[in-house]
Amino acid sequence: MRRREFITFLGGATAVLPLAARAQQPAIPLIGYLSSGVARDEALAAFRKGLSEVGVIEGQHATIEIRQAQNRYELLPGLVADLITRKAVVILAAGSATAVAAKTASIPIVFAMGEDPVSLGLVQSLNRPGGNVTGVVYLNSAVVPKRLELLHEVVPQARIVAVLINPKNPNAEISTRDARDAARTLGLQIQVLNASTASEIDTAFEQLVESKAGGLLIGPDGLFIASASQLAVLCARHAIAASHEFRIFPDVGGLMSYGGSIVDGNRQAGIYVGRILKGEKPGDLPVLQPSQFELVINLKTARALGLTVPPTLRVLATEVIE
Repeated sequence: MRRREFITFLGGATAVLPLAARAQQPAIPLIGYLSSGVARDEALAAFRKGLSEVGVIEGQHATIEIRQAQNRYELLPGLVADLITRKAVVILAAGSATAVAAKTASIPIVFAMGEDPVSLGLVQSLNRPGGNVTGVVYLNSAVVPKRLELLHEVVPQARIVAVLINPKNPNAEISTRDARDAARTLGLQIQVLNASTASEIDTAFEQLVESKAGGLLIGPDGLFIASASQLAVLCARHAIAASHEFRIFPDVGGLMSYGGSIVDGNRQAGIYVGRILKGEKPGDLPVLQPSQFELVINLKTARALGLTVPPTLRVLATEVIE
C-alpha cells in the first residue's frame, strides 16, 4: 500500500470510529412519572432532587416521561401501557390508584401515596416488600382519626362532621370506616359526602350545608389535592372549618392540615428510583414511612371563620400561617 493511500485509510477510520462508538452506547434509561391527578411542580422538583442525591441527573443519566390522569382513574391502565411501550425501566406511581394500576407491569414500581400498601396488596410487608414494588407511604389514611380529633379541638361545639370521600379511590371504604370509628369514640355523627369530579365537589357542599355539619374532614385522595383551592373557597363561602391531609390546603386559604409531606415523600421516592436504576431490587427496599407528620394551621382563616385555635394546637403545629 502506498504511503498516501495508507494515510487516507487512517483518516477515514478516525472519522468512522466515533460514529460506531456512539451507535454502541446504551440508550439513556427512561423513568415514567405517573400521577393519578396532576403532577405538582414542587413534587417533581423534589423527585428530581432525590434522584440527584444518588447521582442520577435528568438528561445525563436518565430521562423522565410525565403522565397525568387528571383524576380520571379509568385512564391509568392506558397510561401505564404507554410507558411500558416507551420502554420505561421504572415507574414512579404517585397516588394509591396509580400504584394499583401500575402493579400490573413487570418492571420496578416505586409508589408515593397515602394509603397502606399491604392492605391494597401492593407489597407483602412494609419491611420486606418482595416482588417488583416498593416506595414511600404517607400513612394519611391511618391518621384520619387523628385528623378528626384535631378538627374537633378547633370546633368542639360541632356534633355533626362531614367526611368528603372519592368513591373511586381504592381505599375509600377504609377511610370511611376509620372516620366512623373515630367519630363514635368522640361522640360525633358522621355525614359521608361523595365526589369524584370537581363539579361533584360543588354538589357535595350543597349537601353539607343541608346536613348542618359543623366541620369537614377532607378524605385522602388525589382529586382533593388538585382541588385544594376550590375546597378552600367553598369552605370560606359556607363558613365551614375543614381539615385536609396536605399543607397545600392551608397554604391556599384552608383552615388546617395534618399528614405526611408530599415534598419529602417525592424526594425519598426519587432516591429509591435512583437506587433501582443502579441495580438494587425493589423487593429488597423497605417501604419508607414518615418520621413525623405536619400540622399546619392558617390563623387568618380561623379568624375569618370566627374560631379560636387552642394554644395547645398552636404549640403542636409544625407551622402557623398568620
